[in-house]
Amino acid sequence: MGLMHYFRSESEPTKVTWALMKRVLAYARPYGWKILGMLLLILVGTGFTLLTPLIIRELIDRAIPAGDLNRLVLLSLGLLLIPAIGGGVNVIRRKLNAQVGEGVIFDLRVALFSHIQRMSLNFFTHTRIGEIMSRLNNDVVGAQNAISNTIVNIITDLIEVVGVLAVMLTLEWRLTLVSIVILPLFLLAARALGSRLRDLAREQMDHNARMNAMINETLSIGGALLVKLFGRTTLEDERFTERASRVRDLGIRRAVVGNSFFVIIGLLSAVGTALVYGLGGYFVIQKAFTVGTIVAFGSYLSSLYGSLQGLATAPVEFATSVVSFERVFEVIDLPLEIQESPHPVTITQPRGELSFENVTFHYGIDEKNLLKDVRRYGQVDQVSAVLSGDAPQTAPALSQARETALEDISFSAHPGQLVALVGPSGAGKTTLTYLIPRLYDPGAGCVRLDGVDIRELSLDFLSSMIGMVTQETHLFHDTIRTNLIYAKLDASDQEIEDAARAANIHNFIAALPDGYNTIVGERGYRLSGGEKQRLALARVILKNPRILVLDEATSHLDSESESLIQEALRRVMAGRTSIVIAHRLSTILAADQILVIDRGRIVERGNHTSLLAAGGLYAHLYQTQFAEGHKPAANGQ
Repeated sequence: MGLMHYFRSESEPTKVTWALMKRVLAYARPYGWKILGMLLLILVGTGFTLLTPLIIRELIDRAIPAGDLNRLVLLSLGLLLIPAIGGGVNVIRRKLNAQVGEGVIFDLRVALFSHIQRMSLNFFTHTRIGEIMSRLNNDVVGAQNAISNTIVNIITDLIEVVGVLAVMLTLEWRLTLVSIVILPLFLLAARALGSRLRDLAREQMDHNARMNAMINETLSIGGALLVKLFGRTTLEDERFTERASRVRDLGIRRAVVGNSFFVIIGLLSAVGTALVYGLGGYFVIQKAFTVGTIVAFGSYLSSLYGSLQGLATAPVEFATSVVSFERVFEVIDLPLEIQESPHPVTITQPRGELSFENVTFHYGIDEKNLLKDVRRYGQVDQVSAVLSGDAPQTAPALSQARETALEDISFSAHPGQLVALVGPSGAGKTTLTYLIPRLYDPGAGCVRLDGVDIRELSLDFLSSMIGMVTQETHLFHDTIRTNLIYAKLDASDQEIEDAARAANIHNFIAALPDGYNTIVGERGYRLSGGEKQRLALARVILKNPRILVLDEATSHLDSESESLIQEALRRVMAGRTSIVIAHRLSTILAADQILVIDRGRIVERGNHTSLLAAGGLYAHLYQTQFAEGHKPAANGQ
């Protein structure tokens, strides 16, 4: 099998091309001198390895029979010094190897992370987090392995094979030919049993992934609660026992086959050794050569067989490693949907006037902007059905139920105005708000800020102008302070406290034992919904943007939390352009303009009174959603 041959994985063919190889080697180029140093040290180390059998031959054939004590001492010291020097050489080589390998990992991870950070929201909604993590971890390590291990091992084995054969031919060409007679049987056994062992390992990894997936599901906070509420502890014990037993049984089979593999390889090596010693013994009896030559051949034989075994499996290992590079390059080559303007427009005195002009947006999936699913063994994210135990499979990406999310949207929001977005679930309200900070770009029309198409502004400037609070508030697993200053990295303690007071959350934070240094837990799990939302508001206040975009979801909050948030919202929106997905009548009544959205279109616009009098969709929504549940809030807030 050549290095440029197709290597068939379980799920996809992979071709190692010269174009791919050139790109792979480009990542090794910054470490060229270190790689050259490694190659020189490999030659030195191999040279020392070849000396030991020759010294043993000299001991057996000359020093001991002749009773030469001086020669005996010198040769014995040589047997001590050679492994010591060789060990020092290997330590230096390993250091260089690690520097190259870790350097490649660093370069690839930084390039990947930086590129993924700049992908549009569409990329993240259609890509599993497990696939992204695999590219950043498994594939990066696999790519590093191609340069720092696989290539190095191939070169080392080649040098050792050439060196050992050269010395063996110099010593005795007939024994050398006998040594390589069993080579075809050796390669066949290595491939056949190696393939079986690899299949068992993959199967065990798959079952291990299903077992771990079940652990993740049932022992998480939500999963454990569900199991207890439905009294399924015994059922889950049985399921786990079944999966763990499969992993155990496969582990036993893998151990047996693995041991059989090494036994057969050992037997074949023994055949070669027996032939060498048998024929060599005959030649010694015939006075053709010495006993020391046979002993030296035995030592060289083990090195030769070990190196040949490495070369036999090298093409598959090399192709597998280079495939990881291919998967890394796939990410780096993904086109950026949200392109930064090469010559961004500067707005010196931003006012915050926002306008949509005939905006249309489609949720079409462009495959060239997405990652291909890759079959990986033993990973939890490959398990499609955690409890029922279905085999891992690739699931098709889901698109939106309605491909045209927005159609011909036009409106303006002036500084200090509040625009409320109202409509049934799935109407396109959230999608509309996502166009403002360029999480998506419209397919037609444009969004303008102070009269400038936002695609002509720098992304950093646009981000500084817009503050957004989504319905699902995300907090990092860190302190309250760290979560707040994410909006303004150089914020002073006084600014942080003022923002928290404006969001009606300071008194709650001050009452905590660790105050602003309290860890909020993963996704803010240790806080209530109202507390998380007020922290999100405080974060936006600290940012002090000209435009506010709020998904004002408070229906799941208690009355006290809702009252505190409503009061905080009035402070936040004062003097700013505000676009709010309205869930409360109080916000709708305070709006300067109400946009009623249905199936991606603005079907009605106006104020509360005029829309109610029109008797259309807004009037229906008012009767079914707002009137009953929010009348008290309208009077009280």
